[in-house]
Amino acid sequence: MKCRHCYTALEHLFLDLGFAPPSNAYLTTNDLKAPEPYFPLKLLVCDKCWLVQTEDYAKADELFDNDYAYFSSISKSWLDHSLAYFELVKERFSLNGDSHVIEVASNDGYLLKNFVAENIPCLGIEPTASTAIAAEKLGVPVIREFFGSELAQKLAAKEKLADLIIGNNVYAHVPDINDFTKGLKTILKLDGVVTLEFPHLMRLIEHTQFDTAYHEHFSYLSLTAVSSIFSSQGLRIWDVEELETHGGSLRVYGCHEDNARVNSVKVGQILEQESKNGLTDITIYREFQTRAESVKNTLISFLIEQRKRGKSVAAYGAAAKGNTILNYAGIRPDLLPYVCDAAPSKQGKYMPGSHIPILSPEVLKDRKPDYILILPWNIATEVVDANSFVREWGAKFVIAVPELSVV
Repeated sequence: MKCRHCYTALEHLFLDLGFAPPSNAYLTTNDLKAPEPYFPLKLLVCDKCWLVQTEDYAKADELFDNDYAYFSSISKSWLDHSLAYFELVKERFSLNGDSHVIEVASNDGYLLKNFVAENIPCLGIEPTASTAIAAEKLGVPVIREFFGSELAQKLAAKEKLADLIIGNNVYAHVPDINDFTKGLKTILKLDGVVTLEFPHLMRLIEHTQFDTAYHEHFSYLSLTAVSSIFSSQGLRIWDVEELETHGGSLRVYGCHEDNARVNSVKVGQILEQESKNGLTDITIYREFQTRAESVKNTLISFLIEQRKRGKSVAAYGAAAKGNTILNYAGIRPDLLPYVCDAAPSKQGKYMPGSHIPILSPEVLKDRKPDYILILPWNIATEVVDANSFVREWGAKFVIAVPELSVV
């Protein structure tokens, strides 16, 4: 396999999680009777541009289908984050009724609904029908296609250029990251801005967040790699912010390469920090597998110990990262009998691979588990606050990453 960005032959393994089904391929009762597709889940690192990427097996249309079950609006903390972003960019870039905003991977309208409410013209691009329908019900216009240079050329031909292009947690999901970036340039106005948010590889390594690896994430991104990708397509990163979302993310601000905007000092600072932390040296990548195995083994030991003690354990949050760790660890309903999730689109279904049933959080009040394993650790505070009633019977919350903790 060659690097998806610079086409260098990939020789260095970063992480091997064995075989797993797509992490968002939740199963119905009928699906349990049919064969389930599994793909190898390996991450490789390019020692030229430092892009970490999944080994080529699964295709995008096999991962993001019409029944895609992830709805951004389920998380209150994410809605709050998105509203704060809207208020920031509206003020910073003086967006108004004469502006045009495009969001790639607009999901269920969680963000663009704010632009609609303020009468700022916008367009969502979202290939999954289930979420696109939800966005349209909020008054968000949506094109139901995968974004790339071909769609960008069609939009440009119709003069649908953007003052602001938004891509929140989509850049990692793109199989052809060069073509996607070329598309961003094509529909960006001469003085326009593109902002992308994505989990920061430096934080993934620092906090052993191996469970954020799954087939839907084709790339694991550093500012070093993204700067190279932008530059190859005639774009430039002129500012960057560090965010707390998803265990540590970056928000990059891009423009055309010859734009007059001056680069902020923050860009150089983060590039230097990545270098000091070893992201441009192969050593740190070679050491990561052992750390992932330690987290996995500790979780398995905890679950087995509770079973021996006669204690009951439930999980909360049928998140993709949860499916990664459950399948990597081989955890099944004998150790973890059910997962609670607030999303109606997931309730009544089963976790891919593990076949653990997904139930409403209401069952916690009836079953009164002793421990609740929070799978989406990135919203642990939100989960604990929303389910504080479990303290009434002495239940405790458990988080597995970056190390097992009981609170």
